[in-house]
Amino acid sequence: MGRRDYEDDPDAPEANSLVPAASVVVVDDAGRVLLQRRTDNSMWALPGGRMELGESLPHCAIRETREETGLDVEVIGLVGTYTNPGHVFAYDDGEVRQEFSICFLARPTGGELAVSDESTDVRWFAPGDTDDLPMVASIRKRLDDWRSGEYPAFR
Repeated sequence: MGRRDYEDDPDAPEANSLVPAASVVVVDDAGRVLLQRRTDNSMWALPGGRMELGESLPHCAIRETREETGLDVEVIGLVGTYTNPGHVFAYDDGEVRQEFSICFLARPTGGELAVSDESTDVRWFAPGDTDDLPMVASIRKRLDDWRSGEYPAFR
């Protein structure tokens, strides 16, 4: 299913859903960050997705990272909360979702890198090598927040 991101765009469609979600900055021992190239918008992104009934947000972060990248992770911190009502995702099926994402910091504990039906590529990047990658502004904010080392409580 295709997706279009709008951030503070006056032409954005009005949101019709709000879904709790987790995203994850996974950092390895070499200081590299894990990114995936998404199938729905062809952009580089952090692993993450919607929370399911019966799970906590940290468990959502762990599950989504495993599903999308093949890696097992341990959540070790919080990068920030991202709930800008001006940031919406418009999906082909008519859903227009307002952003509600908690971004966690994690480290890999096992597994092997693998693409999924949600990704076309999964790779480790040195932080400076992410600057020119195509990605939506909200993911760029999360990476910038992590790189700054000043994790905001709210964004």
